[in-house]
Amino acid sequence: MTNFNQDTVLNWFGMNTGGIDDPQGLSAMDGDNYGIVFNGLEIEPSPNVSLETLKLLVWGLLDKVQDGLTLADIEGAMFFIIFVRFVFLAIRYNLKTSFCITVIGLLASYLWYRHLIDLISMYRLILTKVPFLNKLGMDAIQLRFSARQAVITDLKLGENVHWYNPAKVVYYAFTKGILYIDPETRIRYYMDPISMIVSNLNEKDQSEVIALYYKIYNTIIPKIYGLCTKFWKDIAGLSAYAIITRIGKRYCPYLIRWHWTFLLILGLFEQPLQFLFMRTGYFLTHTLIPLRDENIALMGSIDPNVELQINVLNVLLVSIVLGHISIILFGLFHAVWGQYFYMPFFVENTELHVGPRPKTSIYSGGNTSWQDEKEENFNRVVPKFWYGWLGRGTKKGPKIATFLKKVIKGILRKLKKQFRK
Repeated sequence: MTNFNQDTVLNWFGMNTGGIDDPQGLSAMDGDNYGIVFNGLEIEPSPNVSLETLKLLVWGLLDKVQDGLTLADIEGAMFFIIFVRFVFLAIRYNLKTSFCITVIGLLASYLWYRHLIDLISMYRLILTKVPFLNKLGMDAIQLRFSARQAVITDLKLGENVHWYNPAKVVYYAFTKGILYIDPETRIRYYMDPISMIVSNLNEKDQSEVIALYYKIYNTIIPKIYGLCTKFWKDIAGLSAYAIITRIGKRYCPYLIRWHWTFLLILGLFEQPLQFLFMRTGYFLTHTLIPLRDENIALMGSIDPNVELQINVLNVLLVSIVLGHISIILFGLFHAVWGQYFYMPFFVENTELHVGPRPKTSIYSGGNTSWQDEKEENFNRVVPKFWYGWLGRGTKKGPKIATFLKKVIKGILRKLKKQFRK
């Protein structure tokens, strides 16, 4: 049987206690058994998996992102949160309930993660120019190259066809089933009923229909398939949303429905921002930079006005990228914690579709203090833009403050013991 201790946890995350520095001297915390309050439940630190373990994990994650953020770092942070949340929920409830709640948070965060992949793929060139996000841009370029190679291989061989893509299954079953290539002459023969009928016609009739025959097989059918593929690609996400969150509303947890609807509404307002990004980048690349290079070649100097415009547009592009990705990461980590957050206009429209959070279910996620305030004061006139971290509200302090207070008291008790000696 596996011993669930500090080394087990650190090895699961691929960390080694001997290789992590302790610049803050926080190891003094491990040795004093003081209580921890988590959602009103008193928890005693375990001698096996203690606060020392949590400290080592945090420093290990910080050490990994010092050289730049990568997709692997984001994934590692997500699974670290899932693991910690699973442990605390298992203590509070049971293993089955903890597993269900963490899986719901994981699915909700996956929606944000897939959207993040699309964004960094679009912003990849700008990301490679930002020092801290350089590796993230390289990951996006690598993912884009891998996807393109997979498409090329798929078109040539049809080997990556899966059951969950029925259109490709039918298309490749049809194209591969009717096609025969002579191994010696490499001549292609079609063996479907229409081709057999055309092959049995006399030469005069063949000359009349052969042009139409090849036009159908080489032009019309591929274009129809390409049109259907593009149409399905555009509508697939909306269809999945309608089936899962509207038709299957009874079986879809509120947390997933809330975050999915929020992402769809956010996507409507992302398009103008993305068009601004693309047009600004095009103007910068094809107008201002060639103009600067031309001035350098002709006059041997840089026009200060052109250089100012280039710098301003570069700052604008980087600001768009950082702001956009920050919002997505903000939503992603709220989802993985099973929490909600407030953004004016977006949240109101989201909850018009999904309704208020069911408070009687433990699977509905964290706090939505704006819904509580709306119930108490429906006619509130003054708009409010901030409802605290994790949707907990601003009237009562977050419960993490209680945790930090306990940690500080424990450190002070430890220092008193050292002075008494």
